[in-house]
Order: sequence, then structure tokens, then C-alpha cells
Amino acid sequence: MSHVLTPALPLRRRGGLLGARAWSGVLATVLVLTVLVPLLNLAVPADSILHLSDYHVTLIAKIMCYAICALAMDLIWGYTGILSLGHGVFFALGGYAMGMYLMRQIGTDGNYRSELPDFMVFLDWKVLPWHWSLSDSFVAQMLLVVAVPAALAFVFGYFAFRSRIKGVYFSIITQALTFAAMLLFFRNETGFGGNNGFTDFKRLLGMPLATPQMRMGLFVLTGLTLVGCYLFARFLVNSKYGRVLQAIRDAETRVMFTGYDPLWYKLSIWVISAVMCGIAGALYVPQVGIINPGEMSPAASIEIAIWAAVGGRATLIGPIVGAFFVNGAKSWFTVAFPEFWLYFLGALFIAVTLFLPQGIVGLFKGRRQDDPELRS
Repeated sequence: MSHVLTPALPLRRRGGLLGARAWSGVLATVLVLTVLVPLLNLAVPADSILHLSDYHVTLIAKIMCYAICALAMDLIWGYTGILSLGHGVFFALGGYAMGMYLMRQIGTDGNYRSELPDFMVFLDWKVLPWHWSLSDSFVAQMLLVVAVPAALAFVFGYFAFRSRIKGVYFSIITQALTFAAMLLFFRNETGFGGNNGFTDFKRLLGMPLATPQMRMGLFVLTGLTLVGCYLFARFLVNSKYGRVLQAIRDAETRVMFTGYDPLWYKLSIWVISAVMCGIAGALYVPQVGIINPGEMSPAASIEIAIWAAVGGRATLIGPIVGAFFVNGAKSWFTVAFPEFWLYFLGALFIAVTLFLPQGIVGLFKGRRQDDPELRS
């Protein structure tokens, strides 16, 4: 399937992690995230034209979480040729792991003044279910943010890749996976809040969530995580490991004949990608304030693939650009023209497929052929 969509995705040149200009860009990004944005939000008066509102801070942070997912998608789709339509399940699992801890942090401040989360009291639960036993520990839940998506990805990926399921068949199976998970989490008896999920969070690590300082701290952490994931992904694709992944994408049978086992390469990058999505989900929940089964819907997973395609596959920076472009446009369209948003998204994807097979980043390739960051 990947060969049909993009017949020419050349191997990256071997070289250093980043060029001088790219390192300058990374440094500038870090300064914006850690200095400029906090100043514009916390220090500049609210009536100033330079003030960055809390709404926009939260919106940018949410899109950065999406950008991590798009980056994860690029590792498996752009560089390995595996199109997943189920990555939303890993994002949601990370979010639920964080949400369980945040629900326990509410304590007796809930509507029912009980140590149990409100939805459990409403459903007449008397004790916490077994899978909530570690939910009052921040460390334990952060380990689950990584371990649960990794475990699911490993089990699913091992059997799928060992059976040599690929192309459109693999994409359909991943979509079925996320749909099945969504139906499971909709059920009240699973202990995950059913249709409503988790919300009404109060504290994180004993500190109130609804303060400018906490909001900005989460924003900075999300931005630095995105930068760190980008650098890690760049390290992977520039290494011998990354070149084997690209060889598997282009000619898996030939890779097998040269003595490499594609199973473990595909499985390892699949698990890494799932963990990145889980981390993004954990960062997303305390900033947006809610997590429910809707994050596992097939449509949410398809959007992740759209971000990668619109920005430009096999570029790493492209999916990040795509996530900001699509979600920024969505934020504006859903306010200005809410009834036309889905038409715009469909038209955008068709236009990119027909006229920009290398995405938005591909527009700049002609002018910047010598820039290693824009070479795919």
C-alpha cells in the first residue's frame, strides 16, 4: 500500500544527527517554548496585544501532543512502510493511565465526598477494582503509561508481523483493534467511566491543576517532550537500524535475503511508536481535562495518518508541521464554519494526495535541496 501512495521515498543520507542550521532551529524552538511563551502568557498584561491567552496556550499544548503522535506515525509509516489506522488506542491508553491517577488525586473533593471516583459511587461500586490498585502512585501510573501501550503493541505486533500481514490488511486489522478497544471502554463494568470517561480533575502531585503556573509547566514539559522525541527519532533514522527500516519499507524480501529478520525490526519500531503515543496521551489529559473512549475512535486514528501525509512522510519535521496545520485549521474552521470542517479535511487530504505526494514539506525541497532536514 505504501508503494502505491508514494512510489519514491529515497533513503536518507548517512550523516550527523543534525546540521548546524537544524541545531539552531532546535535551540530557537526550545527558547520559544521555555522563555518566550511563558513571558507572553504570565508576564504580559491580559489587555496587551502581545498577551498569549490561556486558551491559546492550551491549544498549542494539545497540538504538540498530537504532533508527537504524528511523529510516531512517521516512524512506522514513512520510514518502515507500515500504515496503522489504530494508533489512537495507544494514545488513549496513555491518557487513561494518567487519568486514573488524576481521578485518585481528587480524593474527597468529588460530588459524593468519597474516596472512590464519582462515577464508581454513582454505579454503586463499594471498592476499587483490582486494576486501580496502584492508581494512587504517580510513579506506578507513569510506568503504566509506557508499559501498557508497549505490551499491547508487542503482543499484537508479534502475531501480526510473524504472520506477515501487511499493506491494507494490516491497516484494517489495526482499525478493528482500536474499534474493539473503544467498545470495551464504553462499558461501565470495566471501571473506566464508560461513555463519560474521566474528568473534573483537581490536582497533580498534590498541586492544583487550575493555576497559570501549572498550566505553563505542563506546556513547557510537552514542548520539551516533543523536541526530545524529534531528536530521538532523528537519531533512529540516521543510524544503521533506521536504514534497515527503510530497506524493509522498500524491499522487505531483499532484506530477508541479506540475512536480516524483518520481524524484530518491525516489531521494535512498532513498540517504540506506541510508547510515544502513550506518552503523548499522558501529557494531553491533564491539559485538556478529559479522557473518554472517543479518543479511541477509528476516526481519531485516521486523523493521525492524515497529519503525517499532509506534512510529508519520511521527513520527521513534516508530520509535526502537518499536525499544527491541520489542527490549527480545524480550530479555526470549527468556530467560523463548523458545518464545513469535514468537507475541508476531505478536500485537503485529496489535494495533498493528488498534488503534494510529499506533503507540505515537499514544497520547499526545490529551494533547499542541500538542507538535510528537508531531504526525505
